[in-house]
Amino acid sequence: MRLNSITHRRLSVAIVLFSWGSVGVALFTQHVLGMQPCPWCIAQRVLYLLCGALAMLAALAPVRSSAGRIIATLFSATGIVAAGGALVTALYQHFVAAASGSCAVTAADRFLMETGLADWLPEVFEPRASCAEADQALIGLPYSIWSAMLAVILLVLGGLALRALWRSRVR
Repeated sequence: MRLNSITHRRLSVAIVLFSWGSVGVALFTQHVLGMQPCPWCIAQRVLYLLCGALAMLAALAPVRSSAGRIIATLFSATGIVAAGGALVTALYQHFVAAASGSCAVTAADRFLMETGLADWLPEVFEPRASCAEADQALIGLPYSIWSAMLAVILLVLGGLALRALWRSRVR
């Protein structure tokens, strides 16, 4: 299959699977393997859920019209921003927060307090570890590096989805 034959819908579905699947893996490692999340881990979960939701909306947009194509573009571009935010968050967790030994009242903490996500669904959104504790190695790499690599994959897929969207003809 040539790269030019991959549609934006397929790429968007791949983004949904990767981003939501990563949250599933995070929940598995939390509840089965005992790797507890920090506030920055939870922020990454939120960004991956958002990225997947936006990709789903982009995939469902009616792209046969110019207006539909613009709507799909807006969803895809916003999803790319969310993936970029996840990359920045993962790198911040790895290089700054995990190195400090604590996450005391960071932007991630304030976000979680303001949104009430931890109260709404604590098994998914409640931080239960410091950043240094949460950045454990998984198959030889720190968890935050896995997250950063996933964010890069999502950025590439998002860019390819936008390219495919605008290379296809409006019928």
